[in-house]
Amino acid sequence: MSSKLTITNEDNMELMSRYPDNHFELAIVDPPYGIKIGGNGKIGGNGKITRVTDYKPVDWDDDIPTNSYFEELRRVSKNQIIWGANHFVNHINFSRGWVCWDKKCRDWDDNFSDGELAYTSFDKQLKIYRHQWMGALRKKTNESENKRIHPTQKPIQLYKWLLQNYAKEGDKILDTHLGSGSIAIACYDLGFDLTACELDKDYYDAAMKRIKNHTDQLTIFDLGA
Repeated sequence: MSSKLTITNEDNMELMSRYPDNHFELAIVDPPYGIKIGGNGKIGGNGKITRVTDYKPVDWDDDIPTNSYFEELRRVSKNQIIWGANHFVNHINFSRGWVCWDKKCRDWDDNFSDGELAYTSFDKQLKIYRHQWMGALRKKTNESENKRIHPTQKPIQLYKWLLQNYAKEGDKILDTHLGSGSIAIACYDLGFDLTACELDKDYYDAAMKRIKNHTDQLTIFDLGA
Protein backbone atom coordinates (compact mmCIF):
# COMPACT_ATOMS: atom_id res chain seq x y z
CA MET A 1 0.00 0.00 0.00
CA SER A 2 1.58 3.29 -1.14
CA SER A 3 0.77 6.71 0.27
CA LYS A 4 0.02 10.10 -1.23
CA LEU A 5 0.96 13.18 0.78
CA THR A 6 -0.87 16.40 -0.15
CA ILE A 7 0.48 19.19 2.05
CA THR A 8 -0.20 22.91 1.62
CA ASN A 9 0.82 26.18 3.26
CA GLU A 10 -2.59 27.68 4.00
CA ASP A 11 -5.32 28.28 6.54
CA ASN A 12 -7.10 25.09 7.57
CA MET A 13 -10.58 26.57 7.08
CA GLU A 14 -9.73 27.24 3.42
CA LEU A 15 -8.45 23.69 3.01
CA MET A 16 -11.53 22.08 4.56
CA SER A 17 -13.92 24.27 2.56
CA ARG A 18 -12.81 22.51 -0.64
CA TYR A 19 -13.95 19.05 0.48
CA PRO A 20 -17.44 17.53 0.65
CA ASP A 21 -19.06 16.10 3.77
CA ASN A 22 -17.36 13.00 5.22
CA HIS A 23 -14.59 13.08 2.61
CA PHE A 24 -11.96 11.93 5.11
CA GLU A 25 -12.34 8.75 7.11
CA LEU A 26 -10.20 10.09 9.95
CA ALA A 27 -8.90 13.49 11.06
CA ILE A 28 -5.94 13.47 13.46
CA VAL A 29 -5.29 17.02 14.61
CA ASP A 30 -3.26 18.90 17.19
CA PRO A 31 -4.77 22.41 17.41
CA PRO A 32 -3.47 25.23 19.63
CA TYR A 33 -4.29 24.60 23.29
CA GLY A 34 -4.48 28.29 24.24
CA ILE A 35 -1.75 27.96 26.87
CA LYS A 36 0.63 30.51 25.27
CA ILE A 37 3.39 27.97 24.67
CA GLY A 38 6.51 29.44 23.12
CA GLY A 39 5.60 33.08 23.64
CA ASN A 40 9.17 33.85 24.67
CA GLY A 41 10.73 31.62 22.04
CA LYS A 42 11.88 28.95 24.48
CA ILE A 43 10.44 25.51 25.29
CA GLY A 44 11.62 23.03 27.89
CA GLY A 45 12.79 22.69 31.43
CA ASN A 46 15.99 23.12 33.34
CA GLY A 47 16.30 19.60 34.69
CA LYS A 48 19.48 17.59 34.83
CA ILE A 49 18.70 15.60 31.70
CA THR A 50 16.34 17.94 29.85
CA ARG A 51 17.19 20.90 27.69
CA VAL A 52 15.70 24.23 26.73
CA THR A 53 15.07 24.52 22.98
CA ASP A 54 15.03 27.90 21.25
CA TYR A 55 12.33 28.74 18.71
CA LYS A 56 11.03 31.95 17.25
CA PRO A 57 8.51 33.65 19.58
CA VAL A 58 4.98 32.64 18.59
CA ASP A 59 1.46 33.83 19.40
CA TRP A 60 -0.61 31.21 17.59
CA ASP A 61 -1.14 29.35 20.88
CA ASP A 62 -2.67 32.34 22.66
CA ASP A 63 -6.21 31.18 21.82
CA ILE A 64 -8.00 27.96 20.98
CA PRO A 65 -9.76 27.48 17.61
CA THR A 66 -13.28 28.81 17.21
CA ASN A 67 -16.34 26.60 17.31
CA SER A 68 -16.58 27.01 13.52
CA TYR A 69 -13.31 25.11 13.17
CA PHE A 70 -14.62 22.10 15.13
CA GLU A 71 -17.91 22.14 13.22
CA GLU A 72 -16.05 22.13 9.90
CA LEU A 73 -13.72 19.38 11.11
CA ARG A 74 -16.72 17.17 11.96
CA ARG A 75 -18.30 17.99 8.61
CA VAL A 76 -15.40 16.83 6.45
CA SER A 77 -14.32 13.81 8.54
CA LYS A 78 -16.21 10.74 9.69
CA ASN A 79 -14.09 10.34 12.83
CA GLN A 80 -11.72 12.60 14.71
CA ILE A 81 -8.76 12.33 17.07
CA ILE A 82 -8.09 15.71 18.68
CA TRP A 83 -5.03 16.30 20.84
CA GLY A 84 -5.38 18.63 23.80
CA ALA A 85 -9.17 18.37 23.72
CA ASN A 86 -9.26 18.73 27.51
CA HIS A 87 -8.57 22.41 26.79
CA PHE A 88 -11.72 22.83 24.69
CA VAL A 89 -14.29 20.39 26.02
CA ASN A 90 -17.11 22.82 25.18
CA HIS A 91 -16.43 22.27 21.49
CA ILE A 92 -16.41 18.46 21.35
CA ASN A 93 -19.04 15.74 21.72
CA PHE A 94 -19.19 13.19 24.51
CA SER A 95 -16.90 10.19 24.09
CA ARG A 96 -15.56 7.42 26.30
CA GLY A 97 -12.80 6.65 23.81
CA TRP A 98 -10.10 9.07 24.92
CA VAL A 99 -6.37 8.42 24.48
CA CYS A 100 -3.70 9.17 27.05
CA TRP A 101 -0.11 9.48 25.90
CA ASP A 102 2.10 8.62 28.86
CA LYS A 103 5.37 10.41 28.11
CA LYS A 104 7.26 8.41 30.73
CA CYS A 105 9.03 11.58 31.80
CA ARG A 106 7.94 12.00 35.41
CA ASP A 107 11.47 11.24 36.59
CA TRP A 108 13.09 13.81 34.30
CA ASP A 109 11.80 17.17 35.30
CA ASP A 110 8.73 18.71 36.93
CA ASN A 111 8.54 21.27 34.11
CA PHE A 112 7.10 18.62 31.77
CA SER A 113 3.62 17.14 32.05
CA ASP A 114 3.42 13.38 32.60
CA GLY A 115 1.27 12.99 29.52
CA GLU A 116 -1.23 14.44 27.05
CA LEU A 117 -4.87 13.64 26.34
CA ALA A 118 -6.63 13.21 23.00
CA TYR A 119 -10.35 12.98 22.34
CA THR A 120 -11.50 10.35 19.86
CA SER A 121 -14.95 10.02 18.34
CA PHE A 122 -14.68 6.22 18.52
CA ASP A 123 -16.86 4.26 20.92
CA LYS A 124 -13.95 2.45 22.54
CA GLN A 125 -12.44 2.13 25.96
CA LEU A 126 -9.84 4.68 26.99
CA LYS A 127 -6.42 3.65 25.70
CA ILE A 128 -3.00 4.50 27.13
CA TYR A 129 0.06 4.69 24.91
CA ARG A 130 3.41 4.70 26.70
CA HIS A 131 6.25 6.18 24.71
CA GLN A 132 9.08 8.25 26.10
CA TRP A 133 9.47 11.54 24.27
CA MET A 134 13.21 11.85 23.75
CA GLY A 135 13.11 15.21 21.99
CA ALA A 136 13.45 17.08 25.27
CA LEU A 137 16.54 15.23 26.50
CA ARG A 138 20.06 16.60 26.52
CA LYS A 139 21.58 13.38 25.24
CA LYS A 140 21.98 12.80 21.51
CA THR A 141 18.88 11.26 19.97
CA ASN A 142 17.75 9.84 16.64
CA GLU A 143 17.63 12.74 14.20
CA SER A 144 14.45 12.02 12.24
CA GLU A 145 12.43 10.88 15.23
CA ASN A 146 13.48 13.19 18.01
CA LYS A 147 15.11 16.41 16.80
CA ARG A 148 12.58 19.11 17.65
CA ILE A 149 11.73 21.61 14.92
CA HIS A 150 8.39 22.71 16.42
CA PRO A 151 7.32 23.66 19.97
CA THR A 152 4.50 21.08 20.09
CA GLN A 153 6.22 18.31 18.11
CA LYS A 154 5.04 14.75 18.78
CA PRO A 155 6.85 11.47 18.02
CA ILE A 156 6.39 9.66 14.72
CA GLN A 157 5.77 6.44 16.65
CA LEU A 158 2.82 8.04 18.44
CA TYR A 159 1.12 8.76 15.13
CA LYS A 160 1.90 5.28 13.85
CA TRP A 161 0.23 3.82 16.94
CA LEU A 162 -2.87 5.97 16.34
CA LEU A 163 -3.08 4.90 12.71
CA GLN A 164 -2.60 1.23 13.57
CA ASN A 165 -5.31 1.35 16.25
CA TYR A 166 -7.89 3.72 14.72
CA ALA A 167 -7.47 3.74 10.93
CA LYS A 168 -8.25 1.08 8.34
CA GLU A 169 -6.41 0.30 5.13
CA GLY A 170 -7.48 2.76 2.45
CA ASP A 171 -8.62 5.47 4.88
CA LYS A 172 -7.99 9.07 3.86
CA ILE A 173 -6.37 11.02 6.72
CA LEU A 174 -6.68 14.75 7.44
CA ASP A 175 -4.41 16.94 9.57
CA THR A 176 -5.27 20.63 9.90
CA HIS A 177 -2.16 21.60 11.89
CA LEU A 178 0.85 19.86 10.35
CA GLY A 179 3.43 21.35 12.72
CA SER A 180 6.63 19.30 12.56
CA GLY A 181 5.25 16.81 10.02
CA SER A 182 5.47 13.70 12.23
CA ILE A 183 2.05 12.51 11.04
CA ALA A 184 3.16 12.79 7.41
CA ILE A 185 6.15 10.52 8.01
CA ALA A 186 3.92 8.03 9.84
CA CYS A 187 1.37 8.05 6.99
CA TYR A 188 4.14 7.61 4.41
CA ASP A 189 5.66 4.66 6.24
CA LEU A 190 2.29 2.93 6.76
CA GLY A 191 0.84 3.71 3.33
CA PHE A 192 -1.98 6.12 4.22
CA ASP A 193 -3.07 9.03 2.04
CA LEU A 194 -2.71 12.29 3.98
CA THR A 195 -4.09 15.75 3.28
CA ALA A 196 -2.59 18.36 5.60
CA CYS A 197 -1.84 22.04 5.91
CA GLU A 198 0.34 24.35 7.98
CA LEU A 199 -0.29 28.10 8.16
CA ASP A 200 3.13 29.24 9.40
CA LYS A 201 5.54 29.40 6.42
CA ASP A 202 8.67 28.78 8.51
CA TYR A 203 7.22 25.65 10.13
CA TYR A 204 5.83 24.51 6.78
CA ASP A 205 9.25 24.77 5.14
CA ALA A 206 10.98 23.00 8.05
CA ALA A 207 8.42 20.18 8.05
CA MET A 208 8.64 19.70 4.29
CA LYS A 209 12.42 19.46 4.52
CA ARG A 210 12.11 16.87 7.30
CA ILE A 211 9.56 14.84 5.35
CA LYS A 212 11.63 14.98 2.14
CA ASN A 213 14.77 13.87 3.98
CA HIS A 214 12.88 10.87 5.36
CA THR A 215 11.19 9.82 2.12
CA ASP A 216 14.38 10.29 0.08
CA GLN A 217 16.32 8.08 2.47
CA LEU A 218 13.68 5.35 2.26
CA THR A 219 13.60 5.57 -1.54
CA ILE A 220 17.37 5.15 -1.75
CA PHE A 221 17.22 2.24 0.68
CA ASP A 222 14.45 0.55 -1.28
CA LEU A 223 16.29 0.92 -4.58
CA GLY A 224 19.42 -0.59 -3.10
CA ALA A 225 17.65 -3.52 -1.47
